[in-house]
Amino acid sequence: MATVLMVIQVLVALALIAVVLIQHGKGADMGASFGGGSSQTLFGARGSATFLSRVTAVLATLFFATSLGLAYLSARPHSVPSVIRLVQHKAPAVPAPQSAPPSSVPGIPVHKAP
Repeated sequence: MATVLMVIQVLVALALIAVVLIQHGKGADMGASFGGGSSQTLFGARGSATFLSRVTAVLATLFFATSLGLAYLSARPHSVPSVIRLVQHKAPAVPAPQSAPPSSVPGIPVHKAP
């Protein structure tokens, strides 16, 4: 569930970035009144601003909803313990390695008793 929400959130964030970058600034309408050419857009002179601002509001709402959903899922106690805890509880105890006799250690001379 969290993975699905995270994928949706990334897609919504990318769409939100794209829609914000497409929008005109506040001073862009002034150029249209003097023949800037933006009045001949697909949505008309004011139609694109209203459409893009509504799309931005919807995408922002979806982004906040997915953020709240991810926060809820991460704060909720998990019913399945983590893999590390499973391995720690199920792993058999490893016996301590036995110490090697002094003669098998290289570089250390063996002193025999007289």
